[in-house]
Amino acid sequence: GSCRHRCCPGRNNACWAPGARRARCYCDSYCQRTGDCCQDYHATCRRAAVGCSVGPWGPWSGCSSPCGVGSRARSRQVTVPPRHGGEPCPDLKQRRGCLGEHPTCGTAK
Repeated sequence: GSCRHRCCPGRNNACWAPGARRARCYCDSYCQRTGDCCQDYHATCRRAAVGCSVGPWGPWSGCSSPCGVGSRARSRQVTVPPRHGGEPCPDLKQRRGCLGEHPTCGTAK
């Protein structure tokens, strides 16, 4: 079997090629652990592997609630996507709680 047109990151049971005697060989990075990689896996997938790279975190957003409990969020962008079984991308979004304290909070209308 050959990984010539297919290399998958992580564990992916759908990432296989027909091997000898009707057996399947795999082209996902998990095949190294299970020992069922296609014969050209290392040459085709691992040598060309490119891990994900991400940019810096952006600023936190304002609190979603002007008064009381809300949340803030921030994000970052992928600068280099993973290829050929390289390391997958880390989280691109973060969220945390906040307490809105706008000056008009608590005033009677």
